[in-house]
Amino acid sequence: MSSAQAQAIKVKAKSFHRIDPQMIPTIAAVVIFILMLIMGQALFGTYARLGFFSSLLIDHAYLVILAVAMTLPVLTGGIDLSVGAIVAITAVVGVKMTMAGVPAPLAIVVMLLIGMAFGLLAGTLIEEFNMQPFIATLSTMFLARGVASIISTDSLTLPQNNNFHWISDEIKIIDNPKISNDFSINVGVIIAILVVVFGYMLLHKTRTGRTIYAIGGSVSSAELMGLPVKRTQYLIYFTSATLASLASIVYTANIGSAKNTVGVGWELDAVASVVIGGTLVTGGFGYVLGSVVGAMVRSTIDPLTSDFGVPAEWTTIVVGMMILVFVVLQRAVTAINEKE
Repeated sequence: MSSAQAQAIKVKAKSFHRIDPQMIPTIAAVVIFILMLIMGQALFGTYARLGFFSSLLIDHAYLVILAVAMTLPVLTGGIDLSVGAIVAITAVVGVKMTMAGVPAPLAIVVMLLIGMAFGLLAGTLIEEFNMQPFIATLSTMFLARGVASIISTDSLTLPQNNNFHWISDEIKIIDNPKISNDFSINVGVIIAILVVVFGYMLLHKTRTGRTIYAIGGSVSSAELMGLPVKRTQYLIYFTSATLASLASIVYTANIGSAKNTVGVGWELDAVASVVIGGTLVTGGFGYVLGSVVGAMVRSTIDPLTSDFGVPAEWTTIVVGMMILVFVVLQRAVTAINEKE
């Protein structure tokens, strides 16, 4: 073997073992999630049980869907503040329809159509009226929340035999003799998994995904490259709002009720999941799977703080501090990349 070949092999080996600095926040999120589980198990003895993971997935499948939805606009340097309000209006309309005797499948279709309509409205405001995504989705957020309040301010309950139960009925995968050690999922969890697969395929296997990353890098450069920026922006907010309505369907089926105040602050939980998962808030870098890890970290904070006896109001402080840490970490990583 010549010295040139040996040198080439060494260079390849170094590049193979070298970690991309931009991956550091995502790796940190994985480590934090594992440490939270280890801490919970060591102190309370329940975090390594299959039942805990079942509850985590079933109770927070909606957040995984919202995290995937929020990943798309954040990758472009934008944001969708309307996802929580879309959950509210679709939930209220869906339950109201079933209470009036409308079959659940038709109510589900209407819920999805409402989400699509708000997504198209946000895309129109951004592309046709040149609004910033923050302002455009803030407008649709207030619109959706206001309409939901006009429809009803009462707590609405799904009627018996409403055919929503097929989404929430548990499917036992592992049946252990010990209490709280069974592993179960439901259709809502399956929907969340399919959404994650969809998000991954969209971002990493399609031209649209490459365009999304290009927009996050530089909108003007993406346009100069001849990429369909306008169409992609429409698709981003259409998809985000549609996924928000899908999250509403999963959540409503699980709890069996709806109110106009449901979903308040969920857009911030979705943003927290995305940021913790390593997606740059300035756009251009991030992964759907990282957002899923971020959603799991955010979901684990609730039972962990509860077991520690921390008041529920303090949970938002913990989440806020975690977002701050990850944003600072992202800035540090960006500075490292710029120096290189």
